[in-house]
Amino acid sequence: MVPKIRRGSRTHGLLVYLYGPGKRDEHIDPHLVGSWDGFAPDPGRDTSPDPDPKATLARLAAALDLRVKQAGTTAPAEHVWHCSVRTDPGDRTLTDAEWNTVAGRLLHAVNLAPEGDPDGCRWIAVRHADDHIHILATMVRGDLRRPRLNYDFKKAQAECRRIEKEMGLRRLKPGDGTGAKTPTSAERFKAERTGRPEAPRETLREAVRQALAGAATEEEFFTRLREAGLRVKTRTAPSGDAIGYNIALPGDRNRHGEPIWYPGSKLAPDLSLPKIRLRLAEGVAERATSSAPGGRADWSPPARERRSATGVVDRAAVLLDSDDDEAAVQLVGVGELLDAVAQTSPATIRAELGEAARAFERATRSHVRAERADTRALRSAARGIVQAGGALGRGEDGGTTAMLVSTLVLVTLAAARWHSARGHAQQAHASRQAAEHLRAAYRQVAAMPMRVLHDQGRALPDAERRTHEATIRVILPEQGPRADSPSTKNDALIATLAQAEQAGHDPDTLLQQAIDMRELDTAVDTNDVLVWRLRRIAQLPAHPGEALRRPRAGARPTKTPANRVSERNALTAAVRPAASEPRSRPPRR
Repeated sequence: MVPKIRRGSRTHGLLVYLYGPGKRDEHIDPHLVGSWDGFAPDPGRDTSPDPDPKATLARLAAALDLRVKQAGTTAPAEHVWHCSVRTDPGDRTLTDAEWNTVAGRLLHAVNLAPEGDPDGCRWIAVRHADDHIHILATMVRGDLRRPRLNYDFKKAQAECRRIEKEMGLRRLKPGDGTGAKTPTSAERFKAERTGRPEAPRETLREAVRQALAGAATEEEFFTRLREAGLRVKTRTAPSGDAIGYNIALPGDRNRHGEPIWYPGSKLAPDLSLPKIRLRLAEGVAERATSSAPGGRADWSPPARERRSATGVVDRAAVLLDSDDDEAAVQLVGVGELLDAVAQTSPATIRAELGEAARAFERATRSHVRAERADTRALRSAARGIVQAGGALGRGEDGGTTAMLVSTLVLVTLAAARWHSARGHAQQAHASRQAAEHLRAAYRQVAAMPMRVLHDQGRALPDAERRTHEATIRVILPEQGPRADSPSTKNDALIATLAQAEQAGHDPDTLLQQAIDMRELDTAVDTNDVLVWRLRRIAQLPAHPGEALRRPRAGARPTKTPANRVSERNALTAAVRPAASEPRSRPPRR
């Protein structure tokens, strides 16, 4: 149940709209379901011998405005309180009596017409559709004083949550006042008329977020906005210093042909110029070289930056798992990184990543404040991804994109747990939504490299394959196949372990290191997560079709198959139960 509150100064004008046909003939059978005394005239159902809807409507307006006129100059200029209340499309249809109860409870909750108060404000509730009503109240009490309307929207929201529970309606998630401002009805209708997929406010909010992703200075931020084709103007103080900014879409004009400007603070609470300056003041981490740490010369800049960002995101997930309030700042950095990835990723997954960034935007804001905020690593990763340019959907670019997106899934789920622990229902839901979009993007971008890895794993010699299967069975028993039942679900992981061994790593130690990095409980496919962790920490190409990396100088020599088998048997024997079932025994060598 969603309440929407507005204020105005024309009681008669609002009544004309409520009892009229609507803008698209959507008003059907408009009638009263409740009023301040239960005897207000109803223009929709006038039962007098000679009904005159216009005259009845005028009488109703005069009755509602009676106290406003009596109060004279002490009445508020905007004396009309208007609240529309709508149920969810999946909810049952409420009766007129139930809607009357809803209206009375909301008016009591916001202190306009407290129950049992004879001096409460005059009000009516009009219904002209199955799923919603409009409540109109005039804000002058019977004693000609103004009602106390502090935080009326929050109080109405809280009462709606209680009504949903008691009436068996869909229970929405409570907010905390940190959400972005939603488009008005006029903005949505205009977008429909002009053929826009969304209201300008939403388009501008996304554009500002993307321009802010990884920006180092205020000047760079404004330059990115202008390069995106947006109209930008700054508000300056008498001293000449900028104190704010306004932004408009080209072609979005009012009836006078003037651009429609939106201040940053009206797009989202954290997009005002002072809030942006605080974020920019944190800066970005300095890099010793232009390439990501550990990047190979034959990898493209987008691939190197994505590989580097994966490690940064993994550390952010660890901080969120620590359940510390200081981790709140990591959410802002993850949001910037998602915006950077969404605008530079292959076209095939850009839409899903864009939806993930949009959803997670809600998860970046809450009332929790970090005193020792530091997002330099995440902002630096976002900046590197933006500056590296667009990534291809194939080769190392595609592989590192899959590697990064896989880790982003886990960090958004960590964000959901962090918010849930603090009762942030909307932010937790937004985090889970972002994770679903990221999973969809991952399935697309990871399909090719994982298919190649599966083929490579199946093509390994039987002896080498059994050796790596034993490694998985001992270190990660729930993922390993039974000794008497070979499985193909580990093919990609087996291929990665074989390539890591060829590059000079010990597969046992490497796999344990990948497992210990952080939890695997939230992974849909543990094998996929471990594959990308192994390929990152072993510096293997993210795309398995690339040439294998040569053994590093000073790296431990690769063990011979005989030595590997001997050590595997010893390790398996050490963890084997004294009286094991035949199926739990290691394979014969």
